[in-house]
Amino acid sequence: MNSEHVTSEIGKKIRDLRKQNGLTQQELADRAELTKGFISQLERGQVSPSVVTLFDLIEILGTTPSAFFENTAGKQIVFGEEDYFEKVDEEGSVTEWLVPSAQSNQMEPVRVTIPPHASIPLDAPHNGEEFGYVLSGRLTLYRGEAKYDVRTGESFYYEADTPHRLENPGSRPCRLIWVSTPPSF
Repeated sequence: MNSEHVTSEIGKKIRDLRKQNGLTQQELADRAELTKGFISQLERGQVSPSVVTLFDLIEILGTTPSAFFENTAGKQIVFGEEDYFEKVDEEGSVTEWLVPSAQSNQMEPVRVTIPPHASIPLDAPHNGEEFGYVLSGRLTLYRGEAKYDVRTGESFYYEADTPHRLENPGSRPCRLIWVSTPPSF
């Protein structure tokens, strides 16, 4: 592996961690006592940080050197029923986390089953985006004052900056795939 490739990979990991932590390049630069220009060049693989600077950035970004340099090639890629985690709420809605530990990723996919005439509790505004695809049944999406009907085979996508919730107005269960970024379930 050549040094340019290593520099590029380090830059990508720094950028990904910075984004996961919700920091701008300027905020990371300020915390590390560096310039925004250096952070930008680092993330694009144009400069190599000193070991001391790299370890400072790793600490600021909330990880450890061993986790930062961990080889991700061995990470699980395919998940099955035995990997899913399930939660049932008070109205009987079932949420299945399809990727274990997705809370540490940039997106969190879940499969949700909402019983007839039940709803998912109101979700307060937060940073991020949400996407859903209705596998079966139908649902009503409430976003702020707006109301949307979503049927089997249809999808929805919105910024989560407004109160929102899902309701099943039908007489049979509604099943959907719901992806939130950043993870919020």
